[in-house]
Amino acid sequence: MIEIKNVSFKYNENDDRNVIDNLSLNIERGEFVAILGHNGSGKSTLAKLINGLLIPSEGDVYVDLMNTKSEDDIWKIRSRAGMVFQNPDNQIVATMVEEDVAFGPENLGIPTKEIHERVDFALKSVGMEDFRKNAPHMLSGGQKQRVAIAGILAMTPEYIILDEPTAMLDPNGRSEVMNTINMLNKEQNKTVILITHYMDEAAMADRIIVMEKGHAIMEGSPRNVFSQVEKIKEIGLDVPQVTELAYELFKEGFNINRKVLTVDELVKEVWK
Repeated sequence: MIEIKNVSFKYNENDDRNVIDNLSLNIERGEFVAILGHNGSGKSTLAKLINGLLIPSEGDVYVDLMNTKSEDDIWKIRSRAGMVFQNPDNQIVATMVEEDVAFGPENLGIPTKEIHERVDFALKSVGMEDFRKNAPHMLSGGQKQRVAIAGILAMTPEYIILDEPTAMLDPNGRSEVMNTINMLNKEQNKTVILITHYMDEAAMADRIIVMEKGHAIMEGSPRNVFSQVEKIKEIGLDVPQVTELAYELFKEGFNINRKVLTVDELVKEVWK
């Protein structure tokens, strides 16, 4: 599991405030956790702290009991906690899809036979096995992001951290990537930490953590967090459209469950 214990972080010692401020969180193996917050809330910094790209100014981050401050363990931590960034072009390094997916295991010194097995598994997992000989730059945005996820999967991580992976994609690309993320969590039991500003993506998670000025100010299931519509809006975020519609109908006097997350759930409520 991932343990964040009393962690504070600032990029510059002379900064007035911490980007992450005395934060404590646990993320259990197999969980799907979505992290929300507007720009500057600390959510992307938190992702980099978990992966060991950043080291806490104060406190400790543990990944499977290994401290990210330990130079001896940092490569083990990064192989267990793989990170997918917003722009897939920044993560693709080879001229052929299968070579790109093999890049990580090759740098870990994995034997050639096992690399082939890992590449096959990773490409199949993200539905890109038919594109293994393609040039990455010829792929769509959603396909590129799935190749980036495959590159992380080939490192056999327990935890997959995704920092706004759909921000640069069209609706079809977003759908492709979210289907892949859901499959990895539900079918392969991968722990997923998703940073997103799309509320409908966060609604798919087991747990939501809302960040504000380096603090976790709200935490709970999507139903419980998003049902607090006024509080969410006060901090400059939105809720899923169906949840907001249910909330507005409830305010107008209709006896509607405000904790709906999908169109089908709202339809059932309206039919009543």
